[in-house]
Amino acid sequence: MITIKNLVKTYGTGAKATAALKGINLEVAQGEIFGIIGHSGAGKSTLIRCINMLEEPTSGSVTIGETDMTRLGTSQLQRERRRIGMIFQHFNLLSSATVYDNIAFPLRLVRTPRAAVDRKVKEMLELVGLTEHAKKFPAQLSGGQKQRVGIARALATDPRVLLCDEATSALDPQTTDSILRLLLDINRKLGLTIVLITHEMHVIQSICDKVAVIHGGVILEEGPVIDVFLKPREAVTRDFIRRESDSADVLEEAIHAPHPESARTVKVTFIGDLTYQSILSQTVKETNVDFAILQGTISRIKETPYGQLIVRFEGTPEAIERTLQRLAEQKLEVEEVR
Repeated sequence: MITIKNLVKTYGTGAKATAALKGINLEVAQGEIFGIIGHSGAGKSTLIRCINMLEEPTSGSVTIGETDMTRLGTSQLQRERRRIGMIFQHFNLLSSATVYDNIAFPLRLVRTPRAAVDRKVKEMLELVGLTEHAKKFPAQLSGGQKQRVGIARALATDPRVLLCDEATSALDPQTTDSILRLLLDINRKLGLTIVLITHEMHVIQSICDKVAVIHGGVILEEGPVIDVFLKPREAVTRDFIRRESDSADVLEEAIHAPHPESARTVKVTFIGDLTYQSILSQTVKETNVDFAILQGTISRIKETPYGQLIVRFEGTPEAIERTLQRLAEQKLEVEEVR
């Protein structure tokens, strides 16, 4: 659906030139929710704005479907942009227009017949759960409701791609979750391809199929969210994941606390149905080792449950080794922490 090849974006010229993107290559499949995560200044906003050509790339290509966006003339580009919806961090609503008129705005721009506008606006209001708010103005809405208006407006022209530029960053956690559920529902109902950028790993974990980690204008790693989240290769990725946990310092203290010389501390990861099985307790009974759980969590990555435990095993070296081998044989991911 979206193919980005060797994308470069440089601001300024000569000695003052600054490279925001340094040869980005990405593939986003039809119907996928693809997340791009990075710190401020990493280049993620520039990248998403290059997809719909709000920023003109210095070099490289962005292809959506069969259309190379970088080769289009002005009128062709305007036409193609109607097929790309976009929602923003600060909503960008028309303050003097009602909810109804905000959603109708992009349709009226292309002179859509009045009856068709009315039909589509009512359809979008129902989709985002704002039918009863059609006559209100943005100032009368909560932040979550404003973002729902932004989503409805972006979808009014029946786009094939929806771009989300930090769409939940200005919202509280509960409202963020409701917007993420709405985006996931829209993805399922409409088969819409969604690309979202964020600096929050929770957003990626909640709804994305794949993720790319961008830093300094370069993609450091990418892949299915469950792989990147549970087995991060890069320090930047590990930092995002660590910041999701408010017990990182406690874990460091526990790992370095006094312990028997033969003890081994490992991270054990359970994925899918294995998350709810008593594999650990059964295994230590078989191998006759003691264990202490230093940290543990059970959560979900989109629809896949997972569990992660930091466990210290105590016993003879041979018994501990048998324990680790037995856990691995039962399809658990076992990684030594120290």
